[in-house]
Amino acid sequence: MNHLLASACTAIALATIAAATPAAAQDRAGDIQVKLVATGVLTDGEIDQFNVDLVGLPAGTNTASNDNFVPTIAAEYFVTDNFSIETIAGTTQHDVDAIAGLPTGAQLVSDALLLPATVTAKLHFDILGMKPYVGAGPAYFIWLSDKPGAATIPLGVTDTDLSDELGFALQAGVDVPVGDDGFGVTLDAKRYFIGTTARWFAGDTLAIETEHNIDPWVLSAGVSYRF
Repeated sequence: MNHLLASACTAIALATIAAATPAAAQDRAGDIQVKLVATGVLTDGEIDQFNVDLVGLPAGTNTASNDNFVPTIAAEYFVTDNFSIETIAGTTQHDVDAIAGLPTGAQLVSDALLLPATVTAKLHFDILGMKPYVGAGPAYFIWLSDKPGAATIPLGVTDTDLSDELGFALQAGVDVPVGDDGFGVTLDAKRYFIGTTARWFAGDTLAIETEHNIDPWVLSAGVSYRF
């Protein structure tokens, strides 16, 4: 992920340099910008801590969740020329598989559907006709559904639960206007800092409980329209 971190740092550096540049002549206060983007959700999913282990998992057991690529809509309101509030709409689906301790690829959680409710406050700058920005804000990860993985069902697991959690997101990107009619292209990178508690039940018995880092990179590219 080093190249992703470098890209985000580059965007932040450009925005910092641009801070001394005068704002664009056009008054953007009160504008609304809508974005339709293709989004890659690149998650972690490793185990941070074992709370309950009634089955005696092998030492060194660890997991990872798969990446996913989905369409996303973002809506943004410009409070002033260079300050806006943005939220996103979209869901992303993930499986959790074993990567150590258990057979590699053993599916532990299936079809976990995530709604990453996110609101960021953004500072915008103008440089060479482009509009880089940085932002930050709270995120609440809501798991709409999750199922026991195929590898857990033969072991007697009847239910799996991933906890909803509050976290934080950092953001950097750039909007590039195309023409004078409000259209543009956009690139965006977010890094979330958030986890979840995973629980596996056999009937009414809590058999396994683990704390997981999710901490996804969420990378988007697409088109925008400001009005």
